[in-house]
Amino acid sequence: MFRWRREAARGPATARGIIKVARDLRARVSSVVIAALAFSFGALLFLPACGKKGPQPEDALLRLSQRNEPATLDPHLATLPDEFFILRALSEGLTTPNFIEGPPLPGVAETWSASPDGRRHTFKLRRDAAWSNGEPVTARDFIFSFQRALTPAIAAPKAQLFFIVKNAARFYRGELNDFAQVGFSAPDDHTLIVELEEPAASLPALAASGAWLPVHRATLEKFGGATTRDGTWTRPGNFVGNGPFVLTEWRPNQHLTAIPNPHYHTASRIGVGALRFQIYDSGDTEERAFRGGQVDVTLSVPSSKLENYAHPMLRRQPLHETRFLALNATRPPLNDQRVRQALSLALDRTALVTSVLRGGQQPALNFVPPGLGGYTGEPRLREDAAEARRLLAAAGFPEGKGFPRLELSAWAINPITLEAIQQMWRRELGIETSIVQREGKVHMAAVLSGDFAIAFLPAIPDFDDASALFNDWLTGATGNFSRWSNAQFDQLVREAGRTTDTPRRNELYRAAEEILLAELPVVPLYFNSQDYLVAPRVRGWRQDALWNRFYLDVTLQNEDPTAGRSRQLRAQRASR
Repeated sequence: MFRWRREAARGPATARGIIKVARDLRARVSSVVIAALAFSFGALLFLPACGKKGPQPEDALLRLSQRNEPATLDPHLATLPDEFFILRALSEGLTTPNFIEGPPLPGVAETWSASPDGRRHTFKLRRDAAWSNGEPVTARDFIFSFQRALTPAIAAPKAQLFFIVKNAARFYRGELNDFAQVGFSAPDDHTLIVELEEPAASLPALAASGAWLPVHRATLEKFGGATTRDGTWTRPGNFVGNGPFVLTEWRPNQHLTAIPNPHYHTASRIGVGALRFQIYDSGDTEERAFRGGQVDVTLSVPSSKLENYAHPMLRRQPLHETRFLALNATRPPLNDQRVRQALSLALDRTALVTSVLRGGQQPALNFVPPGLGGYTGEPRLREDAAEARRLLAAAGFPEGKGFPRLELSAWAINPITLEAIQQMWRRELGIETSIVQREGKVHMAAVLSGDFAIAFLPAIPDFDDASALFNDWLTGATGNFSRWSNAQFDQLVREAGRTTDTPRRNELYRAAEEILLAELPVVPLYFNSQDYLVAPRVRGWRQDALWNRFYLDVTLQNEDPTAGRSRQLRAQRASR
């Protein structure tokens, strides 16, 4: 899936220098966290374990690693993959992500179709869809949920995922008060019609995104109303969902437990007695827990421990996630395109992924990960330190003289990547940067307010379509952290969004990406990859490139959970 070529050869001496830097950095830092965001938003106040529950025998319990304590289990307020790991066990949308690349799969909607002009989409809901309290799931439940997500008082962080719908943006901005004028309608309990502002072939994939998960109206009204944000309705014993599992326990900073939902429409596909989402503060901690037989599926593997494991216990999932640097295009000297280009040209992405990260990541020579929604861009970035120095001199900073010391900021991740970037710029351009690491919510608050110079960030699409990333860089978009604007880029992306002919659509997106990579308000670094561990007793475990986990059709082999992994580890040690 990932095919790359180096477009500029580095001299042997430079290559040896970079590799030496990487080795020096590895000596200072013991491991690399290569999976999931480390954003650690402040948790709400949660009640400890409550509601119906009982001890689950270990041979029926699937134990899954979490990195972050969920800040919320409200799908209209959730933002992190860790939160949606749990929410997708408790809730189900109209469509669901596909665990192999391709169109979304049926969820509550069994079938869907589009009008000839692509503006009107009709979803036919299954008649056996039910909430966990046994009540039927109806089209009007989805309309209530979408109205809540678009209500300004909720301030849903992913409300823009509905703006493709007719009048949705106007309602969210307060320009329209009558939700009946928004493009959702339900002629009967099992038919949902969605009318769009413009044609969009991506709607079924968009409907599989986390923000489109439904909420139970009566539960919201019982625990604070539709605009409540306090999370009471999401606690064990209160949460009513329509997914395959029901939340029964939440012990903050320890674990959450969910048991099968007997009212789920295909309950026969649930093969485990319970899910337990266990929270670990680091990859080292969860790897020790895995070796001790205390967790079945991890979120990551420390790079120093990769050689201790082999397939099928060790899994590698290439991700549709781009790790990149956002450059504040409003702040001198980053408002100069030549400076932005110089910073990009001076980076050796191949050395970064092979000698520093070493976790299967791929150098990002364009911004959008290959294969996202069937789109593959052209690798247009290159590595050319001599050209970088020429551009920096042309911008008024020969050999880096006079260049201000800028902050390279990030959340509290392993600093090895940041230090490698800092060293490359020092070596090739003669400039200095200061590394600043903050708590996740503080880092993102600074990025959103524009109070940053260079920010290390992940781009994780909310759904399987290239528009999920391109739309973030439209003028004024919430995700346009660099505050960059290009009218031609905007025109190309909007035209691509309403084009239903796939070859033409991809052609427009490639033209838009060419502009983005020429002006470089963002500097792509690498396409991320996830290394994780699966215990031998787990059968049928699946993940995808969008950080989704799939809980149906998973079964457990009833054996000592430490036996299989101990046998493999002994075999591996003997072979060495």
